[in-house]
Amino acid sequence: MSSPSVTLSALGFAWPDGTPVFDGLDVVLGPGHVGLVGTNGAGKSTLLRLIAGALHPLRGSVTVPGRIGYLRQDLGLATGLRVDQVLGIADVRKALHRIESGAGDESDFEIVGTAWDIEERAVALLGRLGLHYLANDVIQLDRRLDTLSGGETVLLGLVAELLREPDVLLLDEPTNNLDQLARERLYEVVGQFTGTVVTVSHDRELLDRVGTVAELRDGAIRLFGGNLTDYLRIVDAEQEAARAAVRDARGDVRRQARELAEARVKLDRRQRYGRKMAEQKREPKIVMGARKRAAQVSAGKLRNNHLGKLEDARDGLTEAQEKVRDDREIRIDLPGTRLHPGQDVIDLEQVRLVNGPVVTLRISGPERIALTGRNGVGKTTLLQQIRATGPKVPWRLLPQRLDIFDERRSVFENVAAAAPHAEAERIRAQLARFLFRGNDADVPAGVLSGGERLRAALAVLLLAEPAPKLLLLDEPTNNLDLPSLSHLTEALASFEGALVVVSHDRHFLDDIGVTRRLVLTADGLTET
Repeated sequence: MSSPSVTLSALGFAWPDGTPVFDGLDVVLGPGHVGLVGTNGAGKSTLLRLIAGALHPLRGSVTVPGRIGYLRQDLGLATGLRVDQVLGIADVRKALHRIESGAGDESDFEIVGTAWDIEERAVALLGRLGLHYLANDVIQLDRRLDTLSGGETVLLGLVAELLREPDVLLLDEPTNNLDQLARERLYEVVGQFTGTVVTVSHDRELLDRVGTVAELRDGAIRLFGGNLTDYLRIVDAEQEAARAAVRDARGDVRRQARELAEARVKLDRRQRYGRKMAEQKREPKIVMGARKRAAQVSAGKLRNNHLGKLEDARDGLTEAQEKVRDDREIRIDLPGTRLHPGQDVIDLEQVRLVNGPVVTLRISGPERIALTGRNGVGKTTLLQQIRATGPKVPWRLLPQRLDIFDERRSVFENVAAAAPHAEAERIRAQLARFLFRGNDADVPAGVLSGGERLRAALAVLLLAEPAPKLLLLDEPTNNLDLPSLSHLTEALASFEGALVVVSHDRHFLDDIGVTRRLVLTADGLTET
């Protein structure tokens, strides 16, 4: 049986304030594995929510045959839940335990239905995704979500969706916060899913495993056969051709403008000569009349020929320019924070982290360190320990959960609080480089989307006073679109201070030019 397809017909959606998102969107996604790409703010997560039924279209329809599984971006925010509640099996477990103890009634049998093996299935899936400590004992299913790392929470959410045995699986940034081994397990489990998968991600390795790329742009979707590498190759070739067409069109405009100017000069000369002859009456009337008629014909040709060609050339330039992409991308100017070689930055000597490992870490000068390790081993805890111990230079921390805001205050107000001596005009000018232009900077932090929160957090971090000489970054690439990821990479590559970056994005770490790679294990730090 072939995989089902998601069909969107004449889909229309706008936010309550009237901001349009989709107007007449038509597309069929699937069968198979589809990567949904587009810039931050294009509407990728909104589209997944519409498909999942979490939002309702104003017009048109969404048709999905069978059951839907939907892994959201924000699962980690529901920290008060237990593991079995996240998995959606809490009520069935309670009914099973009542039946097993002899205290069950008819309603318990109705709750269980055919799910007598639900705990065993849950444990098996947890084990496949590497959550062995949860899989080894069903008692662990009673643990609270806030005892898990961000990566473990993502995997737990995936298990919850797979337990529902969906026909269509929607994944919104599924590899955020996952270590490399966990990513590989997720790749394998998702790759074995036989239904339709629609994935929103910036993970290049994951997107290179899809069979179709769906590009969401300007409220429309264009489908590309192949994976991310194929898609980028096609787009790059199209953009090179578009830029060449713009160059040709500009040349045509210049040529037509030059020919128009030359024609006007000739016409002016003829008209001046004709007026001179008429004033001096040096030519017969019949000749002057013929000359006047010829001048009128020439003027008409000028209007209809050269002016028309120039207008056509300008139209051609406009059409060519519209095919050149001008995506909004963050522009980051990191402050001048040069560190001298040998300057002390961090000095941790045999410090025991709260979760067990004993670490020694010394950083001097403009070193850039990649910190990796299994989910839950304590990478975030180590960054917190560095902060608590006190680096010897000005520093800033970008936390994984991006919880650095006063949620009730605007983006502008949050940045102003971190840079109290900066003029309002300068803050707004800098925020514009993070794509918070005009009224966008006055939106409360609490209503920002995932990608917007990261951009706002980067703005607070990098515009702060004093300028940081050490950046502690916990999974900084989460939720960034590919163009913005490229600019963040370029900015960090040129940063002259010290970096400690927790990330499992191998491409990103290579591109920012890390000088040391450290792996955190239960036994401490190991350099690789």
